[in-house]
Amino acid sequence: MTTRYDALRRRLLTEKHTWLVTGVAGFIGSHLLENLLRLDQRVVGLDNFSTGYRHNLDEVQSLVTADQWRRFTFIEGDIRDLDDCRRACRDVDYVLHEAALGSVPRSIEDPCLTNANNISGFLNMLVAARDAGVRRLVYAASSSTYGDHPDLPKREDRIGRPLSPYAVTKLVNELYADVFARTYDFKAIGLRYFNIFGQRQDPDGAYAAVIPKWFAALIQGETVYINGDGETSRDFCFVDNCVQANLLAAVAKDEATLNQVYNVAFGARTSLNELFALIRDRVAGFDAKAGEVQPQYRDFRRGDVRHSLAAITRAQDLLGYEPQFSVQAGLDRIAGWYWNKLG
Repeated sequence: MTTRYDALRRRLLTEKHTWLVTGVAGFIGSHLLENLLRLDQRVVGLDNFSTGYRHNLDEVQSLVTADQWRRFTFIEGDIRDLDDCRRACRDVDYVLHEAALGSVPRSIEDPCLTNANNISGFLNMLVAARDAGVRRLVYAASSSTYGDHPDLPKREDRIGRPLSPYAVTKLVNELYADVFARTYDFKAIGLRYFNIFGQRQDPDGAYAAVIPKWFAALIQGETVYINGDGETSRDFCFVDNCVQANLLAAVAKDEATLNQVYNVAFGARTSLNELFALIRDRVAGFDAKAGEVQPQYRDFRRGDVRHSLAAITRAQDLLGYEPQFSVQAGLDRIAGWYWNKLG
């Protein structure tokens, strides 16, 4: 059966638009770039390489044709600089705003830096996109916005109190987008990401996400640490599902889709203990010794919620979102990538 996303991809192959991807050298941004270029779209990318990498752009270049790569224009700049944002938004149809400083622990250690990037930078992008006449801005919101609200699954209209400075910044993004919609008739859609994972997610550094970190530790024979008892659970979502949600949100024609936030997830919970076993099994396919590894448990991490699970019915009903990759299917697709990079 043809999905709405299948139809959209066919349509974009016959339509030419100009897209701005902020944070284009990062994990999710580089996947958006790759998919848009494969659809023969024109792409402007903005990044300051604070958390993104040139080698991500190099990898995308190796995966697309020379003609497709020529449709990409890169601007090295910072969303904290309004002039950089204005330059990047010039003659752009759609903005996919991924640039931000992620990580709950980083925000706890340096809330001012997180605020400057995630709030001031976001406001700069709204102003620049509004003034440039951009058709729509789709921005990376976060499941951290649900805070201490106890309900599972998480539904977009019920949130609690934020548990970290990072969560505060992502809530403020939603408030600003709503105000711009009502004050300036500016079209924006927020996507509340739930633990996105995939190729090109950085395994290094103090703020690395759990999946790349565990792949790296198992491949390199290092200790795998689990925060808490391992029964903390998350709704892990493969990056191809995230790309789908971004493209559907950007070009959705129904006015009812606009100026809303949507959960972007698979809609299933996986505990850290279950996740470790899934990753270990896949690494063991390359190195049998990995199959014998046991994790080491340590204290719970400050600012973390205990369980997270998304209701995705709003995105399904209004955007036509149909996540194609489960956690297991996504891990199958990335295991070889990590092995080739780190083994």
